[in-house]
Amino acid sequence: MTFRTLDDAKDLAGKTALVRVDFNVPMEGGKVTDDTRLRVALPTIQRLRDAGAKVALLAHFDRPKGQRVPSMSLKPVVDDLETLLGAPVRFADDCIGPDAVDAIRELDAGGVVLLENVRFHAAEEANDPVFARKLADLGDLYVNDAFSAAHRAHASTEGIAHHLPAYAGESMRRELDALDAALGNPQKPVIGIVGGAKVSTKLDLLKNLVGKLDRLAIGGGMANTFLYAQGIDIGGSLAERDMADTAREIMAEAEARGCKLLLPVDFVVATEVKPGAAARPVAAGAALSADDKILDAGPATVARLLEALTASKTLIWNGPLGVFEVPPFDAATVTVARHAAALAKASVLTAVGGGGDTVSALNHAGVSDDMTFVSTAGGAFLEWMEGKPLPGVEALRA
Repeated sequence: MTFRTLDDAKDLAGKTALVRVDFNVPMEGGKVTDDTRLRVALPTIQRLRDAGAKVALLAHFDRPKGQRVPSMSLKPVVDDLETLLGAPVRFADDCIGPDAVDAIRELDAGGVVLLENVRFHAAEEANDPVFARKLADLGDLYVNDAFSAAHRAHASTEGIAHHLPAYAGESMRRELDALDAALGNPQKPVIGIVGGAKVSTKLDLLKNLVGKLDRLAIGGGMANTFLYAQGIDIGGSLAERDMADTAREIMAEAEARGCKLLLPVDFVVATEVKPGAAARPVAAGAALSADDKILDAGPATVARLLEALTASKTLIWNGPLGVFEVPPFDAATVTVARHAAALAKASVLTAVGGGGDTVSALNHAGVSDDMTFVSTAGGAFLEWMEGKPLPGVEALRA
């Protein structure tokens, strides 16, 4: 990937940097309950401050649908950001117009202001060029540090980049570097793990991956659909039985493209989904009752996946292997995650995970810090895995 970063931005002293961040943080009672997204933005903010730039932060919160909704104001974020940054943070009651202009003008070099929710303007999500121009008029350069919003062609993520010199922030750079190492220019062999409930929600993802990977392990509820498509008894398990033909097409495409599909050879079944439920391993092909539900990958499947990981150089992971939220059906996900993390920590595997429940599953396994990279970007991560161009990233290309 060739995209402009802050390494390319020169002579920043006295200039105003408009920085798109993701401050769509969890809040309760007007208080931030998880400051992860604030902390992720700190390296970019501090780098710009150290260079003597004024920093104006653009962000959205929730879905106000173009209306000014007081409960969706970004103002409650200011105190937490000040604490993390160890410096004052001003707040402007709008992201354009006199409020924004005055707040930026009054900043000293290295000062920081958080502008009000860009989604209070319907023109933001419409990527209105006039609104993008008004945003751009506030600064001298644009920095996108919100990969999680890069799949949206909004005024603050894409439109503004056409009016100002545009650069990737430090968090965006880390994300793009990790994604390039996982699928763009990976070390081979490359293995993918894709789990989750439904094949239908990950069709584009599966079709893209079978053309790029050496091996693809499929787990979770979607694996049941593939098993059903092969005529294997899945009892009363969650599956999209009407997607059987599609599953067979994907299997045929994988074979044609030289991608070895790793489907479960055994699984863990139970008649109810509750903590500590009576569960038993069953080989694929054995008869199941209508009450039996496949809730996790079995020990033989896990052992085969561990061997495949050990033989690989790169891993891209999206989705758990079972109902990891309910022990004992977390066993396969935890075991595989810990093995992948150990290989990554030993620098023999580039292990990148992200999207949906993946972050929660890796946190549950206690391995997020040992993986090469864990993306919290959700939809943007998935669209990237699907091979789709991300407007916010394309606008940063050199």
